[in-house]
Amino acid sequence: MTQPIGYWTNYTPGDGSYLEMLQERYGSRFEQMTKREKLSLIVSLASHLCCTAPEECRSEILALGSEIPEKLSVSDQEGLMQAVINQICTGCYSKNVSVVR
Repeated sequence: MTQPIGYWTNYTPGDGSYLEMLQERYGSRFEQMTKREKLSLIVSLASHLCCTAPEECRSEILALGSEIPEKLSVSDQEGLMQAVINQICTGCYSKNVSVVR
């Protein structure tokens, strides 16, 4: 993440929100978290968002989860993760957005 938390969310410095607590504890760019901790946070967020998404997931997509580690290098897995995140989030978040899709 090259931009601070407030770039991607509705966080405004001094608002006393949960996002403010996260920034104070872990840094505006999560620089106080290890890579493993960031990945764990992504897993938690993705799991929750997946459960709240209205559409069903095809079984072939679920199978990719077990195939990808065998078929792709770690750097390609990271790149694929970034590509998917960008596809999900393009246009979803920007400064001062009040509704998140």
